[in-house]
Amino acid sequence: MKFKLENTEETLDGEIVKSLDNNEFIVKTKGKEHHLRILNMTHEKIEFMLDNIYHVAKYVENSTSKITLVVDGVKITFNKRPDFDKIVYKNSGVESGVDSQVYLKSQIPGRIVSINVAVGDKVNKGDVVCVLESMKMQVSIKSHKDGVIKSLKIKQGAPVAKNDVLAEIE
Repeated sequence: MKFKLENTEETLDGEIVKSLDNNEFIVKTKGKEHHLRILNMTHEKIEFMLDNIYHVAKYVENSTSKITLVVDGVKITFNKRPDFDKIVYKNSGVESGVDSQVYLKSQIPGRIVSINVAVGDKVNKGDVVCVLESMKMQVSIKSHKDGVIKSLKIKQGAPVAKNDVLAEIE
């Protein structure tokens, strides 16, 4: 399973190699095998041993597309569907290499779950403009360029169709 660390270019590719008894597993990441033992799992946190070192991971946010944890005091956000994000971002109205496209468009139909910007806000390429729910998945729609939000063409809870203009960014 692939996970992308937010705000980095790093993608972690991990797999369960072998399931042992009593919540113990052999997992593989970055080409190396590790021994994982789950000690306690609740709706708030997971306590586990990884290669005989104790760790605690507390859940901060868990959506269909992202999970944010605090692992041993360090906040980490993983994108659980990095390939899906790339497809949505690639088709968000940007032509290859052209940053002059004014309109941020939706490439999938859905419903606006949240709006993260307001008219007049400055945004950087990659900033989340809004979150769209499609097929029971939440997808962050990111700005395709640096600029200022000139207008928003969406409202929270409203449906959007493929190719609808979500925002004007100049």
